[in-house]
Amino acid sequence: MSKLIWQGRRLILLLGTLFGLSAYAYTRLITSEYQVTSVLRPVALNALDALNRSGVYTLPPDKALTRVGSALESYGVRSGFIRANQALFSNVQRPGVTMEQSFESLIRSSLKVITSAPDKAGFSSALIHLELSYPEGVDGARILNSFVEYAIEVERKKIEADLNIIIENRLAELGDSIDAARTEYDVSKQARIAILLENDAVQRSQLQDELVALRKQLRVGRMDRIAQLKEAIDIAQSLGIQKPTTPSGLAESSRVGEGPTMYTEINNQQIPLYFMGVEILKAERSALLKRNSDDFTEARIAHIAREMWMLQNNREVEVLERRENEEVFLSGVQPIRAEIARLGKVGSLEFSSIQLVSVDRKALEPLGPIKPKMNLLVLLGVVFGTATGALIVLIRNSMAARRVESLGGG
Repeated sequence: MSKLIWQGRRLILLLGTLFGLSAYAYTRLITSEYQVTSVLRPVALNALDALNRSGVYTLPPDKALTRVGSALESYGVRSGFIRANQALFSNVQRPGVTMEQSFESLIRSSLKVITSAPDKAGFSSALIHLELSYPEGVDGARILNSFVEYAIEVERKKIEADLNIIIENRLAELGDSIDAARTEYDVSKQARIAILLENDAVQRSQLQDELVALRKQLRVGRMDRIAQLKEAIDIAQSLGIQKPTTPSGLAESSRVGEGPTMYTEINNQQIPLYFMGVEILKAERSALLKRNSDDFTEARIAHIAREMWMLQNNREVEVLERRENEEVFLSGVQPIRAEIARLGKVGSLEFSSIQLVSVDRKALEPLGPIKPKMNLLVLLGVVFGTATGALIVLIRNSMAARRVESLGGG
């Protein structure tokens, strides 16, 4: 057999060469396909520290990676990327097909998003492996890198929007709390003013009642005194007492012809009023009858007048009504205002500096196509051509041998 193959070496070499050249020509005629890859990993904890320390929004690195992975697979994100980067897909668009359809076809069939979870032992972290296969003439590395950056930016803006909405809702809630505190202060202030004015009105009424009662009491007392004086005057006139005297002095005045005598009278009994004498009693009664007011006879009336004068103006009410900056008097709002200031700083957080994922490996221009594999195809062509040539040589020799045998037998 080896001799037969050697004898047909020219045919074998010819077919091997022909098939090899045909395979090479095939690889040159069909469109080459290339592949680029990119790998995303979770960021370090300190990359999201500013966001997580805000106390408003919590985003662990693994969750951030998951969100970016979801964005990469989102149809809305892909459509937005196409509309924002149409120049990248000028070589992808096919006649009669829109840009979105061309890219969607490319992404659906050529883009693979492979997500691997961390192992339970913790030796490996979660990652997202991206593979994009694309035809020759397309800048696949730039498309994949731009798409990853676009998806990250879209997710970053979503997180920023979520954070802003949470902050706005929280600020609105805190604003309502301050408004409630302000309303509570206004109500308590008006209630305090009303209580103070009511207390003043009650005190004025009580003092007025006390003043009226005292004046009536003094008037009744004066009238009683006048009645007593009238009775004492009648008694003194009947006894002939014109000047003040005492019981012993009255008894001594009835003795006639005796020399002057000095008496000292000591007793613990009240001397009747008529011993004052008619003159003094009439003078007192006349003064009492002419009196228009008894206020000066009672010190309490002056005190009442002083207290009523003091009640004309409540200084605490005046101070409460003249307050200008009432915000400083709101109770319990200091922590709320501190929280508002803190949320304001959180709202000004620079999101462009926040890294959601770590691009462990960017897509790079491939060194060669993955399809077709020219060396393999040429080698297979040569092998197939050689095998075909050998088979033809063997079949031809076999047929020639049979023909000789048939001629020899005839």
